[in-house]
Amino acid sequence: MDNKQQKSTEEKSKSHQQVNRKIIISGSIIATFIALTPYLFYIYESVPDQQVWDTFFYKFNSVVYENVQIVVWTITGKLIPLLLLFIWFFTCRHWWYHALLVPIMMYSYQLIHFALNNTYYFDEFNLIHMLPFMAIIIPSIYLVRARIFNRLNTVDKTIQDLEDELTFKPKTFWGKVKQYF
Repeated sequence: MDNKQQKSTEEKSKSHQQVNRKIIISGSIIATFIALTPYLFYIYESVPDQQVWDTFFYKFNSVVYENVQIVVWTITGKLIPLLLLFIWFFTCRHWWYHALLVPIMMYSYQLIHFALNNTYYFDEFNLIHMLPFMAIIIPSIYLVRARIFNRLNTVDKTIQDLEDELTFKPKTFWGKVKQYF
């Protein structure tokens, strides 16, 4: 009987250590990426300051901007904040994290518009395209907030306890992705 109980305890300890190891590895990767973002932003300085960039993979011709370095600078200026917002969205524990979808949509729209249109005015953001997303996100955030403060007034719990109660926490990265789609 004691052997079974000891084996059960050892198995739980090993699985807990494996989970902790995965958390440490994924956290280290995320922290390293965040620490490297200033260097990733300045990657445009390694691109030649000319209109045509010929590499062994492809030949890129910057027609509108007349400079490949400006194109890469523009892309990194949108892509780095977008990636940081994605990290924040998927690692945030607070009830308001859905509000991060608004700037994520904005940066995504700007990047897609830049990729599809070769014009100088890609950064001219039309708020009308974001209106359907904001019409869903903002009321849902308000309803969650109202639900939290309604329970806060009727129950003797801390705000952190209520946030933990209302937060859905998938175990895996793909579980978090599936939660939104």
